[in-house]
Amino acid sequence: MKTIGLVGGMSWESSAVYYKLLNEGVEERVGGLASARSVMVSVDFAEVTALQEQERWDEVATILADAARGAERAGADFLLLCTTAFHRVAEQVEAAIDVPLLHLADVVAADCAEHRLESVGLLGTSFAMSRSFFTDRIASHGLQVVVPDERHHATLDRIIYDELVHGKVVDDSRRQVVAMVEELWDAGAGGVILGCTELELLVRQADVELPVLGCTTLHVKAALDRALTD
Repeated sequence: MKTIGLVGGMSWESSAVYYKLLNEGVEERVGGLASARSVMVSVDFAEVTALQEQERWDEVATILADAARGAERAGADFLLLCTTAFHRVAEQVEAAIDVPLLHLADVVAADCAEHRLESVGLLGTSFAMSRSFFTDRIASHGLQVVVPDERHHATLDRIIYDELVHGKVVDDSRRQVVAMVEELWDAGAGGVILGCTELELLVRQADVELPVLGCTTLHVKAALDRALTD
């Protein structure tokens, strides 16, 4: 089994989900007392978020690259960034290490291809939805990406940053996000990407009719496929 490197802390709730799903996946696939070989280096979410808001991306890249090198030194065979928004500096992180980086957008696009989707909706932070670094990477695989109307962006940020990153799952917020999914469906989306780990705490497949593509779930599956391949 290969060792999975994780750069986490963005948020700690997200990191906890990654760790839990990785170990549940190994238990299911391998059985017995097996658990995932992994190493996590966790950063301070408040620090990198403040730098993000100030557009100080070189400093964000330095912090995440240092964390990635730490995971590599600790024995990671490949690396995951446990975040969507901070894939903004994925190329800089990848250039700083000698092990592969499993890019989240590539993983999501591959799953869309398996579902034969041509157009997908993306829900996430306003930053991830309004900037092109993530949607362009997905679109490079031949997909059309649809995001919610800008009037919903502040609502999604409030739900993510004020509730979900603190472990608060609110029914009214679920109803609001489900309504956004329905709007994406009307806009032509054939599936919806939950482009933020915390959103997977809120919205399940049973809540909506469109196929739900959870970024974290897909990232973990791809990591397990790689880790358990000889």
